[in-house]
Amino acid sequence: MGFFVSLTSLLVYFAFSGLQTVCGNAELRALMAMKAALDPQNQLLSSWTSDGDPCSHSFEGVACNEHGKVVNISLQGKGLSGKVPPAIAGLKCLSGLYLHYNFLSGEIPREISYLTELSDLYLNVNNLSGSIPSELGKMANLQVLQLCCNHLTGNIPTELGSLKRLNVLALQSNQLAGAIPTSLGDLRILVRLDLSFNRLFGSIPVRLADVPMLEVLDVRNNSLSGNVPLALKRLNGGFRYGNNSGLCGVGFSSLRVCTASKSLNPNMPEPFGPASNGVATKDIPESVNLRRHCNQTHCLNSSKKPQIAVIVEVIAVTVALMVTVILAFSWYRRRKQKIENAFDTSESRLSTDQAKEVYRKSASPFTSLEYANGWDPLADGHSGSGFPQEVLQRFRFNLEEVESATQYFSEVNLLGKSNFSAIYKGILRDGSVVAIKSVNKTSCKSEEAEFLKGLNILTSLRHENLVGLRGFCCSSGRGECFLVYDFVPNGNLSRYLDVKDGSGQVLEWSTRVSIINGIAKGIDYLHSHKVTKPALLHQNISSEKVLIDQQSNPLLSDSGLHKLLADDIVFSALKASAAKGYLAPEYTTTGRFTEKSDVYAFGVIVFQILSGKRRITHSMRLGAESSRFEDFIDKNLEEKFSESEAAKLARIALICTHESPNHRLSMEAVIQELNKCSSSS
Repeated sequence: MGFFVSLTSLLVYFAFSGLQTVCGNAELRALMAMKAALDPQNQLLSSWTSDGDPCSHSFEGVACNEHGKVVNISLQGKGLSGKVPPAIAGLKCLSGLYLHYNFLSGEIPREISYLTELSDLYLNVNNLSGSIPSELGKMANLQVLQLCCNHLTGNIPTELGSLKRLNVLALQSNQLAGAIPTSLGDLRILVRLDLSFNRLFGSIPVRLADVPMLEVLDVRNNSLSGNVPLALKRLNGGFRYGNNSGLCGVGFSSLRVCTASKSLNPNMPEPFGPASNGVATKDIPESVNLRRHCNQTHCLNSSKKPQIAVIVEVIAVTVALMVTVILAFSWYRRRKQKIENAFDTSESRLSTDQAKEVYRKSASPFTSLEYANGWDPLADGHSGSGFPQEVLQRFRFNLEEVESATQYFSEVNLLGKSNFSAIYKGILRDGSVVAIKSVNKTSCKSEEAEFLKGLNILTSLRHENLVGLRGFCCSSGRGECFLVYDFVPNGNLSRYLDVKDGSGQVLEWSTRVSIINGIAKGIDYLHSHKVTKPALLHQNISSEKVLIDQQSNPLLSDSGLHKLLADDIVFSALKASAAKGYLAPEYTTTGRFTEKSDVYAFGVIVFQILSGKRRITHSMRLGAESSRFEDFIDKNLEEKFSESEAAKLARIALICTHESPNHRLSMEAVIQELNKCSSSS
C-alpha cells in the first residue's frame, strides 16, 4: 500500500511539473508571437529570444510576479509599427498592458478579452482601426481603458457598461459614431470619461450624469443635441461640452435654454435622417434601445390627433417653458448677487470691443478661480486660504494689468500654445518685458488647498538658472489663471539643435559647457528646495524647457508648474516627454517620478548639447563610451573643442542615462563632477 501511495505521489509530482513547463512554454510562445507581430522587422525587441527566460529581466518591458508569470508588458513609446496579435491571449496572468505612443495598426483583437486579470489597457496614440470589440465588456477587472487618438470607428459598445471596476474610459480623438450608451451610467466608480473629438450624436444620458464618482466628462467636438442633465453642473469645469451646437440646458453659462423641440428624452438619441415607417431611426446605432410602444398602424393613426389635443399640448409646453425661463432668471439673479464683481458674470456676453471698453473704464479687482464651493481662496483677509498675505501683496496682478500688457491677448503677442496653456509676450506699465502664461481653469487642480499650495511653491523659487516668476492673476470670469514670468529673449535650447550650414546659430564650445553647468545648477536647486519635502521635481525637463538669455545663460522654465496642474494634464506632459526620449525607462514599470528621473532627462540634454542633435542614437552612445569624438561631437564645431572636457561630459551623460536609476548620479554629485571638469580644463 505504501509503495502504491509513493508511486501515486510521484506520478502527481511529474504531472504537475510537466504542467508548469507547458504553462511556461505557453507564455514564451505567446511572447514570441507578440514580438513577430509588434516588431516585424526585429529591430526593437531583439532582447526577446526563443531560448530566453521572460522573467530573468532580460526581456525588455516584461515584468513577472513571484510565481514566474508575466504580469506586465510596458512598451510605450518604443516605435513599434506592427499589430496587436490574438496570441496575447496566452498571457493569462497579465494585469498591465502598455503599448501606447507607438505606430501600431490593424484592429484590436477580440481575444484580448481573455485577459481576465487585466486592469490597465493602454493602446492610445497609435494607428489602430476598426471597431471597439464588444467582448471587452467581459474584462471584469479592467480599471483603465485608454483607446484615444487612434482611427477607431463604429459605435461605443453597450457591453462596456459591464466593467464595474472601470475608473477611466478614454475614447477621444477617434471616428466613433452613434449615441452615448446609457449603460455607461452603470459604471458607478467611473472618475473620468472622455468622448471628445468623435462623431457621436444624440443626448447625454441622465444615468451618466448620476454616476457618483464622476469628476470629468468631456464630450467636446461631437454632434450631440438635446437637454443637458442639470446634475452635470456639479462637475463645474470637469464637464466640457464645447462645439456641440445642438446641446441646450439651464444652469450652464454657454448653453441656451431648451425650446420644446429640443427637450428630448435624454435616455434616447435624437433621431437623424428621414422617417421609416413613421419612426425616424436612420443612423440610430444598436447601442441605444429604442422602445416603440405602438405598432405600425397605431403609430400612423396617432399622427391624426384632434386639433384640440394639439392646442392643449402646445399650451402645456409653453407654460413649462415659461416656468423654466423664470427659474433660470431667478438662478441667475441669485448668482449675480452672490458674486461681488458683477462684471465677471456678464463678460462672456460682451463682444471683444465692448469688453475692452468696460475694462478701460473699470480696472478689474484681483479675483481667483471659481471653485466648486464658490468662495475666493485668495480674497484679502480670508482666514482659511493659508496663503501668506505678504506673498499675495507682492505677487498679485489684477486682470487689467495682464490684459493691457498683452494688448488684450492679441495674436500678435502670442508666443506659443499647448493643449492646456498659451504664452503671450507683454509689456508692463514700468516698461519691463514679460511672458504671460495663461492656464485654463479646467487644467488646474480642482482642490483650492492643493492649488494654493502649488502657487506658494512657485512664488518661493528663486535661482539664477530658473525663469523668474513676477506674479500671478486668476480670473473667475475668464476661467483662467495667468502666470507672469520674466521674458527670456533668445528662445529655447532646441533652436540651437540640428543646425545646418548657414541656417542657424552654432553654439561655441565654452557656451555649451556653460549651459550644461547652468542647467545642472537649476535642477540641483529644485531637488534641494527647502519649502518642499520630499524634493521638488521638475518632471518635464527638455530642450524646449531650457531658455537662453542674452548672456547665453540657461534658465529652466515651468519649474514646479505641475504642482498647479490636474493629474491628467501632468500625465499628458509625461507621455510627451516619453515620445521625445526624455522619460526615464523605470517610469514605464513603476509609474513613479523621482529625482533620478530628472537626472535621466538631464543626461539626454547633455548628449543633445554635445552632439547638436535632438535625437540621440545608439552609435552616439557607443562613441561616447569609447571617446570616438567624431561619433558624438557636433561637426559644426569644426573640431574646436576640448577633448578632455568632452570625454568627461560624455561620461557624465552616460552615467545619468543609465538604465538603472541606482547607477545614476544625484544632481549634487553631477555638480561636483562638473566642477572637476572645469578645474582640470
